[in-house]
Amino acid sequence: MIHALFVINRSGGLIYSKDFSGQTAQLSSNEALIFAGTFHGIHALASRVSPALKGGAARDMGIQSIDTKGFRLHCYQTPTGLKFLAVTDLLRTSLADVLARVYRLYCDYALKNPFYSLEMPIRSDLFDAKLRQLVQAS
Repeated sequence: MIHALFVINRSGGLIYSKDFSGQTAQLSSNEALIFAGTFHGIHALASRVSPALKGGAARDMGIQSIDTKGFRLHCYQTPTGLKFLAVTDLLRTSLADVLARVYRLYCDYALKNPFYSLEMPIRSDLFDAKLRQLVQAS
């Protein structure tokens, strides 16, 4: 089950966050911004220290998941540097396919909106509705 979803722009700013289960602690807007910036920095450092970086794409070397005792944090980074983070149960081992579909929803319902500006918070009822359908189906 996906408990929460975060979208971080390429500068490390939080542009979207949504809680789907109510089982996770509610982060204040300040805490969510700190979380996004911290994860962005750690992801960038992890991609730089990877011994597999020689000749490879740095985008593929960053953090893909973090396991804790109570949850798993999945990260999907797009070619443009956008990061999609999902908080799930420990039973969910891979979420790359679902997060790739979230990215397609972002492209279809946020980027194609003439009133949306890149790097700005996502405010789209249609994106929210389609995302909720995807999360419930996965």
